Amino acid sequence: MSAAELFPVKPVPAPRRQAACIVVLGAGDVGSAVAHVLFRQGYAVLLVETEQPTSPRRGMCWVDAVFDGIAVLDHLSAVRVFHPADAALAFARRIWLPLVVAPDLPLWLRQLGAQILVDARLRKHAAAQPDLRVLCGGAATAVGIGPGYTVGYNADVVIESAWGDELGRVLHVGSARALAGEPRPILGAGRERLVYAPQDGVFETSLRIGQAVEAGEVIGHVHTPESELLPLPAPLRGVLRGLTRSGVPVRRKTKLVEVDPRGDPALCFGLGERPMRIAQGVLQAVEQVVGAAGAPAAQPHAA
Repeated sequence: MSAAELFPVKPVPAPRRQAACIVVLGAGDVGSAVAHVLFRQGYAVLLVETEQPTSPRRGMCWVDAVFDGIAVLDHLSAVRVFHPADAALAFARRIWLPLVVAPDLPLWLRQLGAQILVDARLRKHAAAQPDLRVLCGGAATAVGIGPGYTVGYNADVVIESAWGDELGRVLHVGSARALAGEPRPILGAGRERLVYAPQDGVFETSLRIGQAVEAGEVIGHVHTPESELLPLPAPLRGVLRGLTRSGVPVRRKTKLVEVDPRGDPALCFGLGERPMRIAQGVLQAVEQVVGAAGAPAAQPHAA
């Protein structure tokens, strides 16, 4: 079945004026919030992901579309596509958001006429971030989110991603704050609510997002290349807000599990506060870029 056949419903009318095409790298919770906000404002948005994403907050993002072909987030579906023509069809119909896996990015940017490239992967521990301006060949405005991005060095615009009053701020000079400190506490639990891969291997679990767990309960295992099964116990009592997809290869220190001590499964799904504040910053940057270029700004549609 083709992507077009998945939604035999009347499409939402396209904006009266041509919307800018925006490519968002990363379908984790931040990238998904960015894409969601931009789509709702009438922009043509393409999400890009890797073949084996490890993003744990799968109830708050679209990474499951990589494996299942389709995923739903806050009443909007992302559908995996394989050709630029499929993405163009999605742009025209405005029923669902296209997601492509490990594409020839320069080719897709060129064929879709992308005007803005946003890196929402937040690879906070990367030794260096790529030069987005080179990646898009100068044909699109490069927007980098978070640590490692500096205006005029490897991005045209930078969005602050650190918690605080500056979260979501649009930077036209300078750099995003470097990675520092601990995760924001929930009921006093910071990093201790997270579980990381102890070794390289394949993550395996039979549990699901939103499921309740007790402290010490085995959530899953990392199956190492040496055929060891390393158990991963829950660090505290709560619900699984984060759980990497079972069967995905992982590297040592990859974040696999997040236990939310509030115990409310509803908080494991939907658009999060921090991703949405970042997304609003990206929207502001996009509107500045589109307006400065003299192109018509996208018009909101009835979604």
